Amino acid sequence: MKALLGFVVVLVAGAQEIVFEHVNLIPMTREVVLKDYSVRSKDGRFVEVGPSGKLKVPAGATRIDGRGKYLMPALSEMHGHIPPPSAPQSYIDDVLYLYVANGITTVRGMLGHAGQLDFREKARRNEIVAPTLYLAGPSFSGATVKNPVQAAERVRQQKAEGWDLLKIHPGVSRESYDALAKTAREVGISFSGHVPAEVGILHALEQKQETIDHLDGYIEYLDKLGSPITDAQLVDLAKKTKEAGAWVVPTMVLWETIIGAPDAAALRAFPELKFMPRDIVKQWTEAFDGRQSTPQFSRVKAQRIAADRKRLLKVMNAQGVKILLGTDSPQQFSVPGFSIHREMKSMAEAGMKPYEILRSGTVRVGEYLKAKDAFGTIAAGQRGDAVLLDANPLEDVGNYSRIAGVLVRGKWMAASEIQAGLARISARNHR
Repeated sequence: MKALLGFVVVLVAGAQEIVFEHVNLIPMTREVVLKDYSVRSKDGRFVEVGPSGKLKVPAGATRIDGRGKYLMPALSEMHGHIPPPSAPQSYIDDVLYLYVANGITTVRGMLGHAGQLDFREKARRNEIVAPTLYLAGPSFSGATVKNPVQAAERVRQQKAEGWDLLKIHPGVSRESYDALAKTAREVGISFSGHVPAEVGILHALEQKQETIDHLDGYIEYLDKLGSPITDAQLVDLAKKTKEAGAWVVPTMVLWETIIGAPDAAALRAFPELKFMPRDIVKQWTEAFDGRQSTPQFSRVKAQRIAADRKRLLKVMNAQGVKILLGTDSPQQFSVPGFSIHREMKSMAEAGMKPYEILRSGTVRVGEYLKAKDAFGTIAAGQRGDAVLLDANPLEDVGNYSRIAGVLVRGKWMAASEIQAGLARISARNHR
């Protein structure tokens, strides 16, 4: 037992009974701050929520004094990547830890590898420090699927293996894509990811692709029309997206990096790069510099596309399209967990309000994954995932980085433990 930031915590290996007392509660059931509330978590679930004066603390429970702090549901990364089992164990452990350290307690992994499902089960049993994982299988691409028969067989195989969804990459032909979609509906598994060029955004929406990641296909479709993109065109596409029931995972910051819009020096100065292996940072730097050095690269064009993407996200949000928070980490200069803070800032720059941004990573994710589990708000019966913050994120989403502790499936990790873990990762990668 130790004192930290004005409250007493006990650190144990697995889920325990915990009571947050006298906290400013942001339940995310609505846009509100409930003052002087208490929340009890037991066996990995929230079991009681109410005013501090009315909620009794069971004997033996860990008591956390939350005076002056804010408790809200932890966020999710809805387009993340989990290393393959063939990667060094230290790197796998670090990636999973970095998510949790930044208040990310759910990750939808969007590129499956053989053996990865074992990570999912170990996380659920609290055998490793990791978010709860929902994993797409190995991707469908032009290299892995050559014809409709192969597409259908791959769908059935991944359903039988137990993957949570299918991942679409570029290069899939329209015929193979249609066979994939038809078979996925037959066996009951969703498909998400990129929009192959031969398929196009309109056909992907017609075929009920569940999530359109990276806002892929939208600006490409409008650019082919040969004139400056108008607000009316953006509204029309947003309405079509909403009518189709599709979700979008914007990954705004990563996509700006992919197209070469940011300043290279600014990317290399990201302080969180110290948590990634040197060889990976070197690969990211070389890839970015190489893209900008090609004869066809135009910084002006890249920045125009980035601006149009922000316009699109603003319209999507205004039209009520269902938006999910995601960053595509680890990926070029997108460090697991840390990238969420940069993504939320970009979403704010696109005109989204703090509550709307936070909702995309909490309530909306719970809605999207409601068939898998109950989470995304702080209420009785919900999975015990929460973050304790030093400042109100409804005033500024940047306050989500001011973490005093993380509750992941009912296991409490205090800021001191988190910082010690981060220090070990940094030292190992840059000794």
